[in-house]
Amino acid sequence: MKSPLIPVGVTSMVILKGTIKKLATKMVITSGNEEDKGSQEKESKEETILAMLGIIGTILNLIVIIFVYIYTTL
Repeated sequence: MKSPLIPVGVTSMVILKGTIKKLATKMVITSGNEEDKGSQEKESKEETILAMLGIIGTILNLIVIIFVYIYTTL
């Protein structure tokens, strides 16, 4: 009997989603002086990076699922 295979991409996406949720709860946007604008720009850049990582992770996850499907059907 074969053991169920969990693709590495699936587990890494679960971990990544948990990390993004933790980071999202820590981000607070305030309005005010010059220092706040700098921190808002930094947070905006962080959010952009996290969004790109999420997209890359999703694509890699789909590739892993396709390879596992092909491997298990052969």
